[in-house]
Amino acid sequence: MNDLPRTDFSVKPTLIGEEVLLRPFLLDQDAPVLRSILRDPEVGRLTGSDHGPADPEPWNEAAEERMHVWYGTRHEQSDRLDLAVVERATGSCVGEAVLNQWDSDNRSCSFRIALAVAGQGRGLGTEAVRLTVGYGFERLGLHRISLGVFAFNPRARRAYEKAGFVVEGVRRDVLLYDGAWVDDIVMSILAPEWERHRGHPEAAQ
Repeated sequence: MNDLPRTDFSVKPTLIGEEVLLRPFLLDQDAPVLRSILRDPEVGRLTGSDHGPADPEPWNEAAEERMHVWYGTRHEQSDRLDLAVVERATGSCVGEAVLNQWDSDNRSCSFRIALAVAGQGRGLGTEAVRLTVGYGFERLGLHRISLGVFAFNPRARRAYEKAGFVVEGVRRDVLLYDGAWVDDIVMSILAPEWERHRGHPEAAQ
């Protein structure tokens, strides 16, 4: 994999799996689900964007405009990849998967994913992780993909582990949520690991 050319993220692919496909955002079609994710207090808690039950800002015209500007410009970004997660059975967007914080010299980046309630608990997220990570290693020539998951989100941690991410450390007391400190668990996956198990580490053992 070391001979893969270094590239950027300007190409926005469509990645097809068994249960989900990942594609560029279609804002007119995807906006209701994206809005529901941004307004969901549980998503805010698990991502650390909210700091307690009283913290979320009200959704107003300014928030709506920020959403449209953000998702309407994802196709223009050459230093990150933002894709909609779409359930193939229904054709509906259920979330987003993102490669960002790209370090071109060290061929590394970060990963994050957010799913609406309708997309949770059915393995869609795990497949979306595998599709995104596989693209990063096999098509972009990345060497390392990392993420952080808060300690009060064991379901997400398990999904990442099923796709091959391993825990490499803990950043203690990173988030203050509702008066309590929460650790951030740092996880990563490397290109040689992906090459060995293709996102199915348990089957490769």
